[in-house]
Amino acid sequence: MLPQWIIEKKRDGSELDTPEIREFIEGYTKGDIPDYQMAALAMAIYFNGMTPRETADLTHAMMHSGQVINPDAIPGTKVDKHSTGGIGDKISIPLAPLVAASGATVPMISGRGLGITGGTLDKLEAIPGYRTNLTQTQFFQTLEAVGCSMIGQTPEIAPADKKLYALRDVTATVPSIPLIVSSIMSKKLAEGIDALVLDVKCGSGAFMKNIDDARALAQALVDTGKAMGKKVTALITDMNQPLGRNVGNALEIRESLQILNGKGPADSQRLTLELAKQMLHVAEIHDLGKGIRNPEDKIKAPALHLKDGSAMQKFKQMVSLHGGDLSTALPEAENQIELPAPRSGYISECNAEAIGRAALLLGAGRTKTTDTIDPAVGISNLRKIGEPIEKGQALCTIHSNSRENTERLFQLLETAFSISPSPRIPPPLILETITA
Repeated sequence: MLPQWIIEKKRDGSELDTPEIREFIEGYTKGDIPDYQMAALAMAIYFNGMTPRETADLTHAMMHSGQVINPDAIPGTKVDKHSTGGIGDKISIPLAPLVAASGATVPMISGRGLGITGGTLDKLEAIPGYRTNLTQTQFFQTLEAVGCSMIGQTPEIAPADKKLYALRDVTATVPSIPLIVSSIMSKKLAEGIDALVLDVKCGSGAFMKNIDDARALAQALVDTGKAMGKKVTALITDMNQPLGRNVGNALEIRESLQILNGKGPADSQRLTLELAKQMLHVAEIHDLGKGIRNPEDKIKAPALHLKDGSAMQKFKQMVSLHGGDLSTALPEAENQIELPAPRSGYISECNAEAIGRAALLLGAGRTKTTDTIDPAVGISNLRKIGEPIEKGQALCTIHSNSRENTERLFQLLETAFSISPSPRIPPPLILETITA
């Protein structure tokens, strides 16, 4: 079938057959189908959507456009986690070694930040020497030795997604659930995993701004995973305020180390533990932990691996095998400036989107893939919703190397915080759990 016939069929709202989807993606990957025809199909999908079966077929075609890791090449039960991205979301960094300490294998292929949302790879590269571009052999060796490894997408993994993602970005077709689902799931399932947990962010600092859109995305991700024979669970979590208290690459590594030491902000700790429990559940790993005898207490096991230092030990081993050096100081910004509260009261808003934009101005993120980020800059000690504050006390601390527009920066940060005379109950962190 000619490509234009497939485009025409989806343009008119009809359901594409499995061979049509696979033929189109194969042709696009090889270069036989040009960008303009792929863009036309993406726009038709944007307007007319896809059925769950079509979305699963698209995911399968993109996943098999390149190399799919043989699950038998990786030891143990393999489980991963993916977040749709938020402000201050550093959870993957303590989560992978925690789940590895609990008995699972975590082959995590992560991404870079673009826009206001940070990327796991950029945060890890704030650790001196850490390499995210291991060879496949080194990746497997690290997984066998430690139980977790965090690398970037290789050219061989889902190349159709790499081409299509760039095309969607310049053709206004990014906010399409079938295209989002196929992009996420094709990369994750190519890792050779047995199970997957998804963290779908919802709120001002997330791609999905409201609960209905977040729920639709979470359900589509779970349904696609099920259709492809994988065990998948999704959490919908709040992103109306930043996660934790630090935003910025080296700053978020510091907070990740706190979490691995059983400390750190309450929300970051809680989400790390909840995602760990969900990952162990879908992987059907029932690690009771040291000293636990009753099955009813197995929910405590991940927390014990933070307390006894085993999760931290896993992280140190992983970093070392990636060439990183935790004994060398993390990058620090030249200037640390406190933002004073204009009046006393209680924090009623800490707008995640505004904080993310401020971090971007500081140089903690990138607006295009070729931008260079500054690992030292960012925002720390963020006040959280519901907390009391006195006039003149710091709402946050700005870490700057003086490359930003100072006037615009302070304008963003001042509008990010609202102070009310009476306390506001903080929003719930975990909004819903979606299962197959």
